[in-house]
Amino acid sequence: MSVVCEIWFALSWILDQLPKLCPVNRSTDLAALRNQFEPDLPGVDVFVSTADPEKEPPLVTAATILSILAADYPVDRIACYLSDDGGSLLTFETMAEAASFAAIWVPFCRKHDIEPRNPESYFALRRDPTKNKRRPDFVRDRRRVKREFDEFKVRVNGLPDAIRRRSDAFNAREEMKLLRRMKEAAAAGEEDAMPVPVRVQKATWMADGTHWPGTWAVPAPEHSRGDHVSILQVMLEPAPAEVMCGMPEAELGIDLTEVDVRLPMLVYVSREKRPGYDHNKKAGAMNALVRASAVMSNGPFILNLDCDHYIYNTQAIREGMCFLIDHGGQDICFIQFPQRFEGIDPNDRYANNNTVFFDGNMRALDGLQGPMYVGTGCIFRRFAVYGFDPPPKFPRHHPHEAVAAESDSETQSLNSKSPYADELNPSLLPKRFGDSSALLESIPVAEFQGRTLTFRLSAGSFRLPHPRITPSSIAQAVAVVSCWYEDRTEWGGRVGWIYGSVTEDVVTGYRMHNRGWRSVYCVTAGRDAFRGSAPINLTDRLHQVLRWATGSVEIFFSRNNALLASRRLGFLQRVAYLNVGIYPFTSVFLLVYCFLPALSLFSGHFIVETLSVSFLVYLLVISITLTLLAILEVRWSGVGLEEWWRNEQFWLISGTSAHLAAVMQGMLKVVAGIEISFTLTAKSAVDEENDDFADLYIVKWTSLMIPPITIMMVNIIAIAVGCARTIYSSQPEWSKLVGGGFFSFWVLAHLYPFAKGLMGRRGKTPTIVFVWSGLIAITISLLWVAISPPQGSVSAAGMSGLQFP
Repeated sequence: MSVVCEIWFALSWILDQLPKLCPVNRSTDLAALRNQFEPDLPGVDVFVSTADPEKEPPLVTAATILSILAADYPVDRIACYLSDDGGSLLTFETMAEAASFAAIWVPFCRKHDIEPRNPESYFALRRDPTKNKRRPDFVRDRRRVKREFDEFKVRVNGLPDAIRRRSDAFNAREEMKLLRRMKEAAAAGEEDAMPVPVRVQKATWMADGTHWPGTWAVPAPEHSRGDHVSILQVMLEPAPAEVMCGMPEAELGIDLTEVDVRLPMLVYVSREKRPGYDHNKKAGAMNALVRASAVMSNGPFILNLDCDHYIYNTQAIREGMCFLIDHGGQDICFIQFPQRFEGIDPNDRYANNNTVFFDGNMRALDGLQGPMYVGTGCIFRRFAVYGFDPPPKFPRHHPHEAVAAESDSETQSLNSKSPYADELNPSLLPKRFGDSSALLESIPVAEFQGRTLTFRLSAGSFRLPHPRITPSSIAQAVAVVSCWYEDRTEWGGRVGWIYGSVTEDVVTGYRMHNRGWRSVYCVTAGRDAFRGSAPINLTDRLHQVLRWATGSVEIFFSRNNALLASRRLGFLQRVAYLNVGIYPFTSVFLLVYCFLPALSLFSGHFIVETLSVSFLVYLLVISITLTLLAILEVRWSGVGLEEWWRNEQFWLISGTSAHLAAVMQGMLKVVAGIEISFTLTAKSAVDEENDDFADLYIVKWTSLMIPPITIMMVNIIAIAVGCARTIYSSQPEWSKLVGGGFFSFWVLAHLYPFAKGLMGRRGKTPTIVFVWSGLIAITISLLWVAISPPQGSVSAAGMSGLQFP
């Protein structure tokens, strides 16, 4: 068995190391972009997704929206779309409050060059806010904005109660109206007719006195989380192309006479949901945003962010544009930024920062076809999202023929000059994209505006007029987010985010690479591009990893397996994607390896029967080689030794818990067709007892904890048994004890963060942990006594005629 495990580990190590053979480091020149190509910066549509205001607090989402609205990018070329998949009035009204607060926050950020532009993070900075601030009115402006932000938070935190009280008042009024009408009808008829007791449906009401069309607090038909109409509301209109300076401080309390006060477009979207339809979770919500944004703003590039990931570096979008619109960037489908996190405990107990992956593996992939898409912090080329192949290496037309945007028949001219003229045939597009005329007309325009600067003739030659927001365009946008629009189309199959996996991000990126596109990993200099939150609680972390690993198992057993990829996917890139689908299966062999040292101590036989000199030399050479390779990788990627060790520890913790469960769930889905459901990872919005890391010490029982607890108990008991046997033996074999004990201790050292997480804080360990630990210890002791009973017990049992069961 150990030989089989060693062969698998060797294969797994090779699959992990091969994609790291061609690492690269990239850098950008933002000054050149600003000085030479500012007029040609293309439009960017920013997508933010949320689904549950209870697990994803609206205040966190609002802070992300504010950081987007304040980004350092031409205001008239950026639009923000929020997808509320829960259809919550709380989220809707929070966005309305955020749009109102943006009128003072965004100009303040521009005036004083604020970093970061998430107000919650900015006002929580523990440093001198006046550092590098030259304007004499900064302190006064900051105090004014801080007061406005505190009032904004009070209003948002009070929205749940305000919505409840408002709804109760309107529902009571409706009950009184209905009761009055029934009394009047009874009085007009028979005198003895008495009104029947009435009960008005408990609706959720908007501030304007109308029913909220989305999900009600008390679910009702056509007003529940899975059954409501499409909702689309333009919170902020598109900004004009001309700069608009503000007014003196009389109105807002801040002098904005020299500051651009325009705000980017902000749109709230909640797609239609009906019973009987598969809405495809986040992937379906993202595809709805792709279609709605194509009708309304049609930015040729799309930035995708989770609701808890905000723009930490205001130049981040410009950094991505340096690759997407530069010479040679025509075949880049997306720019992936590393994920960075806030609120992680200083020791990073559960390897939440994941620096080995983001600073090592992902940067190494940048030397191949590019990094994988990891769900957030990614700028897409819209035309690649539409499922088209990359442009040919040698265009079919001269570059100078590509600027025919001044033609009256804009779409036709773009089609005729495009290398995709055949694929953009109007008669073929409806079968792939649906029958929305506005959506179909936007596709060739997005292809033209997304071209690189290779085709640039003069400044501003790529700029087309921003689509006007009209009642007709809004109606078209509402139509394309309906639940029936995707019927008999290729959305989710070839077009947009791919359906059928809980890790739709990896599959979507894989499909693009499989068509021949490449991606780029953009590590910004100085400041991180984006920052977000991660679960620091052990249970939440394990469930997060379980979701990822289950998606990998699904990929392995689907047609998205890299073994079935086309020839356009490079060999090393294929190996990287193959490793994505295989790594959860390592948990089976890892589980066996964690029990082998204990088995050695229980049985009294060392793992290796004979230790020859040649074997020791071979083992020494292999160990030194692996150590040197690890040091080289760590030094190149800049990962610290402590971070590397935390990653190794959590690899074993997740491998013996979440990955093992993922393999079982994936097999059940493949064999029995049992669907797997997951819950959202909760995002913490407030501190508990003034402790930033209160969640770290909360212990929530989950069945995923059973295998690691079993491993710990088995190895602890094995060490005790081995010590007792050696001490009381007439011929002690200390070498076997030291060998087996060392490997058991090595397993326990990897599980130390898990054990520490079980302890909680101040004696808050759940009783179930002690119960399981006791049961496991008793079971192992009884099994050992049954397998190898003491000599005295054997002789006594023989004399009495009894046998130990």
